[in-house]
Amino acid sequence: MKADRILHAALALSFAAFCGAVFFSLHDNVVKVGDKAPEFSIRADSGRTITAKDFGGKLLILNFWASWCPPCVEEAPSMQNLAAALGPNGLVVLAVSEDEDANAYKAFIDKYHLTFLTARDPSKEIKTRYGTVQIPETYLIDTNGRVVEKIVSSTDWSSEQMIAHVKSLL
Repeated sequence: MKADRILHAALALSFAAFCGAVFFSLHDNVVKVGDKAPEFSIRADSGRTITAKDFGGKLLILNFWASWCPPCVEEAPSMQNLAAALGPNGLVVLAVSEDEDANAYKAFIDKYHLTFLTARDPSKEIKTRYGTVQIPETYLIDTNGRVVEKIVSSTDWSSEQMIAHVKSLL
């Protein structure tokens, strides 16, 4: 009887320690508004290796998405419109896909005529570094490398309100 209680106590303590470790490991990795954006390096479709430091002096919209994600499909055309409208003013859009299927990824980019920077990260390394668990998720990163906004879910990037908001951050 005493051995059973000790065993139960040890199991409960081990479970609590495990839950705490999981919580704190995930909690530490979630990027919030005001945080310095985590460093990353990825090869874009253009062949150019891109790092977070490449955007110094420009507003970066970092978007995590996938071709099979309905909300990502919904927001892609408006993100293209925003990038075309404000790119000349210093806005950079980088959309990082978690697609494992390179053909589906390429077909998506072709179908929606995406001309902003895109890259594929099937290992989800960058997404994990930002603490992103669902897509689409987008970070607006200012000229000093700080996260000024985090948007979870799809957004109408070409709405008058969003264009005005992004312009105010340039």
